[in-house]
Amino acid sequence: MQEADMQKVDELVGRLVGDLGAGVSGVLVVLGDHLGLFRAMMDGRPRSSMELAETTGLTERNVREWLAAMAAADYISYDEASNKFAMTPEQALVFANEDSPAFFGGAFEIVQSMWMDEPKVEEAFRTGRGLGWHEHSTCLFRGTERFFRPGYNSHLVNEWIPALQGVKEKLERGAEVADVGCGHGASTILMAKAFPKSHFHGFDYHAPSIERAKRAAQEAGVGDRVTFRQASAKEFPGGNYDLVAMFDCLHDMGDPVGAGRHIRETMAKGGTWMIVEPFAHDGLKDNLNPVGRVYYGASTMICTPASMAQEVGLGLGAQAGEMKLRKVARDAGYSHFRRASETPFNMIFEVRA
Repeated sequence: MQEADMQKVDELVGRLVGDLGAGVSGVLVVLGDHLGLFRAMMDGRPRSSMELAETTGLTERNVREWLAAMAAADYISYDEASNKFAMTPEQALVFANEDSPAFFGGAFEIVQSMWMDEPKVEEAFRTGRGLGWHEHSTCLFRGTERFFRPGYNSHLVNEWIPALQGVKEKLERGAEVADVGCGHGASTILMAKAFPKSHFHGFDYHAPSIERAKRAAQEAGVGDRVTFRQASAKEFPGGNYDLVAMFDCLHDMGDPVGAGRHIRETMAKGGTWMIVEPFAHDGLKDNLNPVGRVYYGASTMICTPASMAQEVGLGLGAQAGEMKLRKVARDAGYSHFRRASETPFNMIFEVRA
């Protein structure tokens, strides 16, 4: 065994204490989210543990400990003089307001699923058989929708679609749109609300997600212009689509090239394939940063095993980068591939035959 530099050990342990605290706090964020504790505090009014317990109908002693833990994490604020707790406007945007572009509640539910499904992923490592999306705990499906929805709300209609040549105009006039890998339908419904003259078709192989998407469309009042159907990316029905969209799911597919070929067959002349993928550079070294850390972790536990559980099992991973995604499009028969937009968390590509 190599001799260790104890100063470096101390530095590493110091970082690990912070990481351990973050892991523990994540569980408490999920707990507070599910119990409505954050929502009860989002007005910013200082409250004692007893007041919050009475508001939420929970046990004061448990609430008191949760408040102390959240204050220690600096996720809520504590005033020693009054012995009361409150949320700043910034904290409320992150933990209590699901419509906020900074809402993080869903992200912690995704992490919850990683812990819960670790034994399944361990088995996938040993056998190489992968782990299908549908084999994960339900908190993954709910968390994914809640995590990605704020970003779609902020960017999809106002930035990403206008960045695609001629697509916004088609949608305004009336177009046929397929949302492949739609999950709970957040992106589909958002587009339907923004472009009332167009028709939208959401497809996902996961039946429970499709059922949830159908209910969400009715709740949003767009059920007359949105249909959801269980179907895979290589088998969804054609419809002369002017736009086929894939949001944060192409890298999860076992055969993304095959999916791309099928999309080309279903598109109208001059149609566009919009690919939204997690932001990544092409080189590993350039992805060794806080965002890459999150995405590589999610890819290890969710995305890569999901791809490996399917036919071909290409295993692109959530940090594929533009070069690999461009190759998928080229291999699928497309001649036009352009990065149309980006955020710190996503890359948006315009693909045409």
